[in-house]
Amino acid sequence: MSYDRSHYDRPHRGGGNRRRYKDDYDAHDRRTRDSFESPEQILKNTIIKLGEVDPIQELPRLAKQIREQVPLSVPVISEGIRIAVTEQPYKIPYYAALLRLLHDPTEGENAESSTSSSLGKQVLEDFWKGFQGYLDKLAWRDVRLCIHFFAHLTVAQVISIESMSALLQSFAAVLDEFGVSYGRGRNAALCAIEGLIISGAVMAKSSSSNTTEIIKTVQNYNDSIYAPKLLVQPAMSLFTESRSLENADEVIDTGLFVLKALDSFEFVEASESFPQPYLDFPDLDPTVSAPFELPAILVPPEVIELDGLATDAGEDAQVKKEDWPQYFFHLFDNDTTPDSATPAGFLVRSQILDTIDIFEINRKECARLLLEYPKWCVPGTFKPKPGAPEPEFESGKNWQLESTVIEAILGSLYLLPESTHKTVYHIALITELCKLSPSTVGPAVGKSIRRLYTALGDGFDVENARRFAEWFAVHMSNFGFQWVWKEWLPDLELSEQHPKRTFMRRALEFEIRLSYHDRVLKTLPEPMQNDTTVISDQTPGPAFEYEDPTHPHYDTAQSILSLLRGRSKANEVLSHIESLKTTLESSGTHLHVDNTIRSISIHCLLSIGSRSFSHLLNAIERYLPLLRGLAGTDAESKQDILSAVASFWRLNRQMVNIVFDKLMQYQIVDPTDVVGWTFENVGGDAHISGMRPMSLSAFEWDLLKGALDKANGRVMVARRKVAALRKEHDDSVARVKASVGADVGSIEMDADVKPFKQDDSASENPQLTVALKAFASLTREQKGALARTIEGFVSCLAPSPSAGRQNPYAETVITEQAWEVRATWSADEWNTWETWGWYRHFCRTYSPYLRNYQETLGTVGFAKIEGSTSPAAKLMKKTWGMATGQES
Repeated sequence: MSYDRSHYDRPHRGGGNRRRYKDDYDAHDRRTRDSFESPEQILKNTIIKLGEVDPIQELPRLAKQIREQVPLSVPVISEGIRIAVTEQPYKIPYYAALLRLLHDPTEGENAESSTSSSLGKQVLEDFWKGFQGYLDKLAWRDVRLCIHFFAHLTVAQVISIESMSALLQSFAAVLDEFGVSYGRGRNAALCAIEGLIISGAVMAKSSSSNTTEIIKTVQNYNDSIYAPKLLVQPAMSLFTESRSLENADEVIDTGLFVLKALDSFEFVEASESFPQPYLDFPDLDPTVSAPFELPAILVPPEVIELDGLATDAGEDAQVKKEDWPQYFFHLFDNDTTPDSATPAGFLVRSQILDTIDIFEINRKECARLLLEYPKWCVPGTFKPKPGAPEPEFESGKNWQLESTVIEAILGSLYLLPESTHKTVYHIALITELCKLSPSTVGPAVGKSIRRLYTALGDGFDVENARRFAEWFAVHMSNFGFQWVWKEWLPDLELSEQHPKRTFMRRALEFEIRLSYHDRVLKTLPEPMQNDTTVISDQTPGPAFEYEDPTHPHYDTAQSILSLLRGRSKANEVLSHIESLKTTLESSGTHLHVDNTIRSISIHCLLSIGSRSFSHLLNAIERYLPLLRGLAGTDAESKQDILSAVASFWRLNRQMVNIVFDKLMQYQIVDPTDVVGWTFENVGGDAHISGMRPMSLSAFEWDLLKGALDKANGRVMVARRKVAALRKEHDDSVARVKASVGADVGSIEMDADVKPFKQDDSASENPQLTVALKAFASLTREQKGALARTIEGFVSCLAPSPSAGRQNPYAETVITEQAWEVRATWSADEWNTWETWGWYRHFCRTYSPYLRNYQETLGTVGFAKIEGSTSPAAKLMKKTWGMATGQES
């Protein structure tokens, strides 16, 4: 049967089109509803977006739009300005100008009404409520940026000088508090310093100003924190206690220097250092527009959690993160980037750092804003872009924007003991800047790399050198591994352990992790390709010691491998291993049968897990009983396992760290075992053979840090669990007591709720009892790991005369005479110098824990050098004292 199909097919018209059009309309209607903004929201967004074209021209229009808004919502206006001030600090002078316009009385408004209810005053009153909220939460960055806003308004005559002076004095008063923490003190000091820099020009003319007193208070506080600054300088100096560096500055030191210089000349220079658009408006008549009086404040104290937990020795188990002085490293001279010791340079760096901090959640937007930053500065602050018209007003600065931004980002990255944000954020931000403007940012990055590389030989801190290698490697991987390595060929003549040579090795090792061996090898000039102290001639991978058929234990390893590959049960593998042990013992040819069997078993297990990370996890999880059986309970067995892991992955040291971490996670070994193994097997990068002085490199430090972080993290988790169980316990007691009337026995209680007496202890709560025991055990483990680390550093830097491995360089490299001739140092001397650097980094990184347990750790850790008067022992104890707060 045949027919014309088209006769029966439904044409594509009619209802189908109607449905489609209806769907399109519904979708459009939904989009319209979703994107609809109320007039208040539109006004708030307009306020936040001030200056997208030209802020000066937009200010009068925006002020008019605000006044014409019906109905007028002061909270909406205030919120828009508050958001903009705390999230766009570079616009603060222009928002001060906006409020100055709103402070003007409208036409026809009489003096009496204007002084009591001008729109600017209403907005400022509501803005103050938000500021008080920031202050109550101790949101220091938001508080400081609000103070910038108030300072500009003081210059604009909107806020009274007396109330602004009292506000700054309130923050200075924080510095006189007994036992004030450094973090609290630094933040309060910066509020006072930056507020004075901006408003000092008008405050200096007032007889009621207390500028001199504020500066003196900050100076006294700064003098009291001398010792901690020595531990966090970006350039390590072991022989001097000077806190001033040629290529770095500490933020409070610099702020004080700027304030004193301004104060000596009545703050004349400050007016040329930042935009003041509000000065273009006529002066306010105080009889018509009275200045706003800022309310008095009291900076709230820090919130301290009291969970009542203590260790067995009665020490506080709670750890509070320490804040340290901030040293910013200089990469360029003052003609290229802002001189931080000038008002303009200090505030420019502050604003760039705030922008980096605020926009951590959006690196692309951050990069865009940083490259547009000159728009918000005094004309002539930065060199104009190529082809751009010359500014009408020349400030005489003409700094390079890209170099300034890169220096600020790297300055933040190289803060010690840790940077303000994760390393990957700084790296990604620089990458985005390079993508946005490769022709201008690229050269600045190249110059920065060369300056940092030069600093390596001049005492650049070992932790910062490690971060530099990480950044360099990731940056190269993002741009095709293109670097002019031949520039560094002359440095191949340096000692193998010179920081520049060490940097080359680490950077290339990181590059290989991000790519592959042959790809990275081809980017190097031939002399470097052929130098195995620069890059290994072997591809990173497993080193299965027993895969060679000629190996005497080849058959033994193959028998274990066949069981593992066949996914035999763990108890079957253990039984087979026991039979192999018996066979080896009966042969009488092996002196260390247990060690040999552990080594073979671990190599075989790692071999089946070497294909990928998931293979490794599967192998470990499947054979956890096998690993626990091999580890036993004695320290020697665990040391054998760690040694076998290090041997198997000796060509890929990253995997050593990963496997160690997994063994600690599954509690096959303890953090103390890893710390002990690390110091027993320290070899540094140059320890290829022989009994050489014990020293640490970045690889050993990574192992130590992984173990210590694991121990500290476990205690933190256990403490939170105990606190939660105690709260649950207390809540149960409270509920029972609340339900008890005159006769407790007459109350029918819930089956799950046990009545507690006033003196009930944790022993009546089994879960809490178990949690407390676990907490006590983990705390002992934590202290053991920390004490073992201190003992290890003592054995490296101040070994006892009877120690098997002496280090004659531990006392020589810390002298000024030796440092002056460092160009002639041997590998062992540079290794020792690096070990001193890692000891300093250990003390400052884990200072909260060392401070909590200082009596126990100090007694146990330094037992071998108790009473020693050697220079090395004295320096170790002094460094310890600075980290634990015993050195002032």
